[in-house]
Amino acid sequence: MPNVKLHQNGQVYEQEIGANSNLVVLAGIKKFPHLKYGCGMGKCTKCTVKVLAGGESLPEPNWKENKMLGEKINQGYRLACQLYIHEDIEICQET
Repeated sequence: MPNVKLHQNGQVYEQEIGANSNLVVLAGIKKFPHLKYGCGMGKCTKCTVKVLAGGESLPEPNWKENKMLGEKINQGYRLACQLYIHEDIEICQET
């Protein structure tokens, strides 16, 4: 099972999640409560995270991420609502 490490406001939250899990879905059902999110459909960007480690296991950004994040994708930013986690990952979310 993948391990997720979330850096947020000087705190680090670490949690094991089920393979092929979406962090926004888990946040919505209070299983990954620290992640900030909004619509869950790639339209609001409230779930934007910067991938610090483990990004090589993620799929290429989809059209929603490209549209909403633009050049930030080249800096390691992704929309958590568009990602299904299969491997360990370390992310940072600014709130």
